[in-house]
Amino acid sequence: MKRIKSNLPNILTLINLSLGVLAILFAVSNNSSQSLLINACFLVMVAALTDRFDGKVARMLDATSDFGKELDSLSDLVSFGIAPIVIAWKVTLFDMQILGYIIAIIFPLAGAFRLARYNITSFNNVFSGVPITVAGAFLSIISLYNCFAKIDNKYTNFHSYITAGVIILLSFLMVSKIKIKKR
Repeated sequence: MKRIKSNLPNILTLINLSLGVLAILFAVSNNSSQSLLINACFLVMVAALTDRFDGKVARMLDATSDFGKELDSLSDLVSFGIAPIVIAWKVTLFDMQILGYIIAIIFPLAGAFRLARYNITSFNNVFSGVPITVAGAFLSIISLYNCFAKIDNKYTNFHSYITAGVIILLSFLMVSKIKIKKR
């Protein structure tokens, strides 16, 4: 029982990672219809919920560890750095050609930088920069909106440029030194 208790936070983290991988697979599927892209967006949002609770459970069970912290960061990079940008690229950025590729690279790079900085610094109850979980979940919400705009035939090139601008802004906010209180 003690072994299960100490590994429960890591199990939640691996669920987060699994949901992120599934979101990527849904997005890159050969027949990635709007419904698969919508499901991919929801998977990222559910991953955000599991990410919200893995640390809380670890502290509650007194099961925090350096291993858990590193596993969490690697999972977060996949679920909130790579999965949301792959979805956004498929929904929105693909039509922007080389600019879409460049923007698609910036987001996970900023997320990786933010996670690495977080892992080596110690702030008391304060995040430095917007957490990748928040940025990735927000980008998934935007992609979800864009999917529905396409279904309703209301999607325009303007959506692409707004989404690109939001991605650049989120990337900047992740690497910024803006202080955000932890909850």
